[in-house]
Amino acid sequence: MRRPLREIAGDNGAAVAPIIALSLFGLIAVGGIAFDYARMATLDTELQDAADQAALAAASQLDGQTGACSRAAAAARNMVSNQTRMARGSVQVTVANEPACDGAGNVRFFQDLDKSTAATTDANAKFVQVQVDPREAFFAFTPIVGMMRSGTKTGIAYAGMDSAICKTPPVMICNPQETAGSQAFDLAAMVGKGLKLVSVGNGNGSWAPGNFGYLNTGAGSNGAPGLREDLGWQSTPGDCISATGVSTKPGASVSVTDALNTRFDIYDSNTSCPAGGSCGASINSVKDVARAANANGTNACKLHNQGWNEGTTATAYEWGTIPSSATTALPTTTIPSVMGHPRDMCHAVPGGTAGECTGPVGDGNWDRDAYFRTNYVRSGGTRWTHAEWMTNTGLGAAAKRYDVYKWEMDHRGTSVDGVTVLASRKVSGNGASAFTSYGSPQCSAGQGYGSGVVPSSTVTDRRVFSVAIVNCIANNVSGNSTGVPVKEWIDIFLVEPSIARGSVTNAGDVYVEVVGRSQNATDDGAVQLVKKSVPYLIE
Repeated sequence: MRRPLREIAGDNGAAVAPIIALSLFGLIAVGGIAFDYARMATLDTELQDAADQAALAAASQLDGQTGACSRAAAAARNMVSNQTRMARGSVQVTVANEPACDGAGNVRFFQDLDKSTAATTDANAKFVQVQVDPREAFFAFTPIVGMMRSGTKTGIAYAGMDSAICKTPPVMICNPQETAGSQAFDLAAMVGKGLKLVSVGNGNGSWAPGNFGYLNTGAGSNGAPGLREDLGWQSTPGDCISATGVSTKPGASVSVTDALNTRFDIYDSNTSCPAGGSCGASINSVKDVARAANANGTNACKLHNQGWNEGTTATAYEWGTIPSSATTALPTTTIPSVMGHPRDMCHAVPGGTAGECTGPVGDGNWDRDAYFRTNYVRSGGTRWTHAEWMTNTGLGAAAKRYDVYKWEMDHRGTSVDGVTVLASRKVSGNGASAFTSYGSPQCSAGQGYGSGVVPSSTVTDRRVFSVAIVNCIANNVSGNSTGVPVKEWIDIFLVEPSIARGSVTNAGDVYVEVVGRSQNATDDGAVQLVKKSVPYLIE
């Protein structure tokens, strides 16, 4: 039966179909935008993640040593080499022409956190910014409708290396090279040289180049007792110290250096090793004092005429028998009675001697021949000569004190060319009371601290520790300064105990030899396994 035309025209049952057909283009466009926006967001995240990882990889190479910037740039390039499916091409960092330590290019180096000063050398490159090459998202739907493009996207990240010095005495040294017009510190020029340090820290007055003081770890006892804990205990109390900014700690006094002397097997008072910790002596405790072979009693391990003492001052190196000039070693016929690893000759001579070093930095020229001639004596009385000690030790004519110290530790107790290394040596007298020099500890075990500390992968060297070098003039450092920037962390070797040697030295002085830059705990050849460095993102 036919329907009237009027009814057909008025029938709206299928009106939704054309509406859907007409809106289909809009729905596809909206869906495509949503899908491709998600791709664009993923690309942005991917690029930023790539920049973050590249910056962290680059920062891990900023160790201040030669080639640091070049290694950092290569690390950034090698880290970002993955393919991306959200963009045309691969994500990478173009660094082919950017190995220089400067603030230009895709890999930029800076000296400070706020990027105000671009780096100029491997040594002062502390922070790195990495920018990955820009990319455009490969859209799947929106090009069909021609509604949008992603535009170019990139990722930028800024990172640095955060380090901490742990399990080492919290000591700082005012940059001995700093002047009113220069804050530079040339470590290479310091290695092997003696440093004559003067203890400060009781007041709030400014410190000068060559002064040494102490750092606040936020733990331990207050004042001098806390400093003795820091300097004497084998396990240093307190937290790790930031490698970038430190706070100084007042309270230094001459008595504090008594704790340092425990590392040389000298226990001069009941407080030199505070209760609660162990103060073992180094297995190599060679020093310029001796004692009677049968010494015993309460004074046997103190600086006392019944314990450790210089003996005949007229024949003990640094007490009487010393070079005639800052550049002339003792004649081969002159033999000190007692001699530890000596100071640089320019620091050993009396004041007013031609060529003396009036500042804290020595010249690295110490009397090696006199040291071996004094301490390495065969049973028949003959002594090692210049040529013999070089042959027997394998060390060169310019050997550092620290090199000799390590050789002696490695060969302790063994016979080398008629001499037992680190054995006792009669200085004067005969029998049980003979005045005797010792290379290994005699008091440490009796004090309850073991027979001598031998450094290893888990045990730090008792005569080597890391110290912070800071610019005391520029930062107006005093006994209560906070957030002081660290110029460098270096390892130093304790050359001698802190003793008042007549007019030559004071009990508050500390004499050391510069070993080198403090290395990370995992680095090959690290002296003190105490530095931990971790790259971190800043922005």
